[in-house]
Amino acid sequence: MMTKVLFTHDYGEEKFNLIRDMGYEIVYLREDVEFNEEELKDIEVLVCYNPFKNLDISKLDNLKLIQLSSTGIDQIPRDRLKKDVTVSNNKGGYSIPIGEWIIMSILNLMKNTYKLFRQQQDKKWKMNKRCLEIYGKKVGFLGTGTLAAEGAKRLQGFGTEITGFNTNGRIVDNMDLCYSLKDVHEVIGKCDVVVCTLPYTEETHELINNDFISKMKDGVLFINVSRGMLVNEKDLIKNLKNGKIKGAALDVFYEEPLPKDNELWNLENVIISPHNSWMSEMRNERRFKGIIENLRRYKEGREVINKVDMKEGY
Repeated sequence: MMTKVLFTHDYGEEKFNLIRDMGYEIVYLREDVEFNEEELKDIEVLVCYNPFKNLDISKLDNLKLIQLSSTGIDQIPRDRLKKDVTVSNNKGGYSIPIGEWIIMSILNLMKNTYKLFRQQQDKKWKMNKRCLEIYGKKVGFLGTGTLAAEGAKRLQGFGTEITGFNTNGRIVDNMDLCYSLKDVHEVIGKCDVVVCTLPYTEETHELINNDFISKMKDGVLFINVSRGMLVNEKDLIKNLKNGKIKGAALDVFYEEPLPKDNELWNLENVIISPHNSWMSEMRNERRFKGIIENLRRYKEGREVINKVDMKEGY
């Protein structure tokens, strides 16, 4: 019996044929179209990123599995999600490029290469004597999941001390020390660099605020590759302007695209990227690998991989 699956991204006929051979009937509709839920009532599996502004999943009577192409899940309207629908994400699918991005951001901030590039644009020859060494610095990861793991792995050759913060202080590979997030205020002040990789939940909403920043080291470098809503942007801007935070590399923001009137654009000690850290030539291959594995498992009646606990938020 054919099982109907709705895709909102075109993975190409070659990949779609692999799925058809598993016993699926594919419906492909782009996320920006107006969906007719009545015509989609027999859809059992939804493979998507964020069609939820145009698609009311509560009206898909036969929906059993949502397979996200993203790591984050905050786009899912929980009030419309039925209890018997399983959600799976792309955990680990973007971790390698984001891990590389973290290293690039640390080096960019420490070596002031972004400022040197601005000078190049102006054809200005001026030596920058405020470069820092990464060697001997202490790097703290808020969250120790796959993003932090790949970043920490790549820091091993730089001679840094790596500290991770997670829910219970469990030890994680490639990190020298790990603490519970409950103890973060007592320890975060030792870190020269703070990297935010935590998932967005009610508990992490605006975690990075004036109170949190006050516990950080003076002149700390801050990197955010998780979600913008973990940061109170007004408090961040204030501390970037007064020098408490020496510099920041931000890939995610409270509002995306970042509005042109946002003050972050005008700060010389901020590197802004348009939620770009996950991009690589391997992104489609990696996420499709997870998709086809879970479609196989669903068809065979087995538990899917990367199943999300919607109560926990990850």
